Parts: sequence; structure tokens; C-alpha cells
Amino acid sequence: MAEARPFDPQPLMNDLRKAVQRRRQRQGRALRVLGVVFILGALAVGGYVWWLLWGTGFETKAAQNDLRPGFEQLIGTKDKESVPKAEKVVDVPGKPVMIIEIPKIDVDYVVVEGTDTQSLKKGPGHYTETAYPWQNQGAVGIAGHRTTYGAPFWALDRLEVGDEITLATEYGVYEYRVTESKITTPTNGRVLRWTDEPTLVLTTCHPRFSAAERLIVFAERVD
Repeated sequence: MAEARPFDPQPLMNDLRKAVQRRRQRQGRALRVLGVVFILGALAVGGYVWWLLWGTGFETKAAQNDLRPGFEQLIGTKDKESVPKAEKVVDVPGKPVMIIEIPKIDVDYVVVEGTDTQSLKKGPGHYTETAYPWQNQGAVGIAGHRTTYGAPFWALDRLEVGDEITLATEYGVYEYRVTESKITTPTNGRVLRWTDEPTLVLTTCHPRFSAAERLIVFAERVD
């Protein structure tokens, strides 16, 4: 009768160790792949944020460089007696209509007609339903980005009562003084209401990096 061999656990232990090692190797590879995915995702998000906050500014700067030379030559060249009525102005989205200068916050931009997405990529936009600077009544409404596309109105919250704003047009240069600023909802259309005196309304998003509210700056024209 053959003698029974004693049980040797070593081969089983070796198999278990190899299985554990293979499992750890698979987990390690999975973690490395997951890490690479996270890194690429972070880079993609970071790149997108960079493009929104700074990269879009190159597009606006290029548009401003194209618009300014030709429009500057037209400043004050037309007779004020030939000023057209608002309803006769040809509203061409993206067309330059004035230059806005706000010395206190270093704003110097060509303002284009329209507040649609494409127009605001070029610079601040004039609300087509509002008045023009050369009119003796009504509010001139201008919107501008605060964090993207050059962020022309980035520091609009720094304006105080009495600060100067200049609008230069084909029909002359018009001076304004800030009278008030306020925070309101995006749907408050009354901020652009008609005024008996020539006024100016600047609008932008509030707070920065959010569109939850609107920052509004009001100004009166100085004759």
C-alpha cells in the first residue's frame, strides 16, 4: 500500500501570490489610465477656461484693430444739422457707431451696433432699440462683456458719481457724467427706458464670472 504524502501548501501559496500580483498589476494599470484621463480632462477644462477668459480677447482685439482706423477718420466729419432720426439709422449688426472712452477705468473701445453674440465679440454693443448720442432725448444703451472677449466692462463697478464718459461719433463728441449705479435682474428692461433728457446706460454681467445679475451705470449728457 502506497504511503500517503503529506500535504504541501507551498504550490497553492505560490499560485495565490501570483494571482494577487496579477490583480495588483491590473489595478495599477487601471489607476494609471484613470490618472491620465483625469489629467487630460483637467488640461482640457483649463484650456477652455483660459480661452474664455483670455483667448477670446485676441479675437476682440483683432476686430477692434480692424474697426478703429476707418472709424476714427469719420469722427465729427458729418454736419450736426444732417443728423438722421433714430428710425432712419441703418441698424447693421457689427457696424461701428461710436467710440467709448472712460478714463478712470482705461476703457477705449469702438462700440458696434447690436448686442447679439457675434456683435459683442467685436466689442461693446449698442442696444438698437435705444437712442443715439446725437439725439437730444432718450437713453443711449451700451452693453459689454465683463470677463470674456476683452472684458471691456471688467471694472465698471469702480465708476462713481461724477466720473467722465465720452462717446465720439460721426456727428460729434458727447460728454457724460455718471449719476448712479445699481444691481438688478437680467430681465429688468426698465433700465433702458426712454428719457426726456439725453442720457447713457451701460450694462454688464454681475458679479464677475456670473450672469445671475446685471450691473447698470447711468450717466447724463453734459452740454
